[in-house]
Amino acid sequence: MSLLVVGSVALDSIFTPFGETADALGGSAVYFSVAGAMLHPVQVVGVVGDDYPVDELERLAPRGIDWSGVERASGESFRWKGKYSYDLQSRETLETRLGVFAAFEPKLPPSARDAEFLFLGNIDPELQLGVLAQVRKPKLVACDTMNYWIQSKKSTLMDLLSRVDLLMVNDGEARELSGDWNIHRAGQWILRHGPKRLVIKQGEYGALMMDRERTFYAPAFPLEEVFDPTGAGDAFAGGFMGYLARTGSTTEENLRRAMIYGATMGSFAVAQFGIRGFDALTLADVERRAHAFRMLTHVDMAEPIA
Repeated sequence: MSLLVVGSVALDSIFTPFGETADALGGSAVYFSVAGAMLHPVQVVGVVGDDYPVDELERLAPRGIDWSGVERASGESFRWKGKYSYDLQSRETLETRLGVFAAFEPKLPPSARDAEFLFLGNIDPELQLGVLAQVRKPKLVACDTMNYWIQSKKSTLMDLLSRVDLLMVNDGEARELSGDWNIHRAGQWILRHGPKRLVIKQGEYGALMMDRERTFYAPAFPLEEVFDPTGAGDAFAGGFMGYLARTGSTTEENLRRAMIYGATMGSFAVAQFGIRGFDALTLADVERRAHAFRMLTHVDMAEPIA
């Protein structure tokens, strides 16, 4: 089962109360692929400038990441700089320089057009539609978006949502898209207007997966130390899609398991700056933490009280 992600390949400069890093590997496609490749090989389509440390990407290739679909353009790479509050719950964007990403028009290599599992990272919904037109018969298509596209290109975004299987957003984006403050009503509004399923990420409070009839909740893994939440949502998506591609199944039960693997990858992402939380990670580490989730929520119910 092939897995493809189309998204940003960036350089991040991050400031938190616990440290900082400059020009670290970042972007939605990088976090997604590093997390997803722990479970299944990932093909990446994106763009970098001629200043990007491509050798650092190639260092990651043996993990199961195919960077051949990343275009190298003349100019500056996409750069983002941000600063987090002490509790890491809010952040301030200090600088965004799109560089070559501003003119990015994804062109899938022939090997990527047969992808069975496709994740459309947070890019212009017009470009996401363009990618969707290039794949032949995907088994499952998931996408991400952000407030900027909700505000500036909502009609195009709604067209996209009618053509995908799953939308993955955070709670603020779900509220803005629907116009409803209640997260459950917001979710049902989105489902009535597009995707078959919806995943709403809620940071330290976990994530919800919804369809018209059911809601499933996956908690966040309890951690004593969190250093950098940048990319946690994309790592969640990588774990989620990587598990589906590994197993080849999209049944309800398997989607619920994918939620747990997504939460697992998100927990490793926040443990270090950038993608360092995955440096020494093994599949055995992933499996141990994924199975530890069972103890967070499992309970044997007693007989009904008479």
